[in-house]
Amino acid sequence: MTGATEAIGWASAGVLLATIARQVWTQWRTRSVAGVSRWLFVGQLAASAGFLVYSVLLANWVFVATNTLMVAAALTGAWVDRANRQRGGRSAGAAHAQPGIT
Repeated sequence: MTGATEAIGWASAGVLLATIARQVWTQWRTRSVAGVSRWLFVGQLAASAGFLVYSVLLANWVFVATNTLMVAAALTGAWVDRANRQRGGRSAGAAHAQPGIT
């Protein structure tokens, strides 16, 4: 692979990981489960684990690193989602509402 090809792969991996990390962080910060299916993280974990094995077999290190981190993100997201649901998971609107203001 050329340096440009590797750069495109790493940059794309960074964008994907930043997007997923931001979603998990937002759910953690707001303690909200609004609009998030429990199956999102199950599907993400299954797909990322499969892609991780596939990437190792191909010896594609961009995807090995990306999918390893995506597995970690899926596990973290599932943990945050479960914690939020156990707390009662406020709706997205309630997460940003100020006391005394309706």
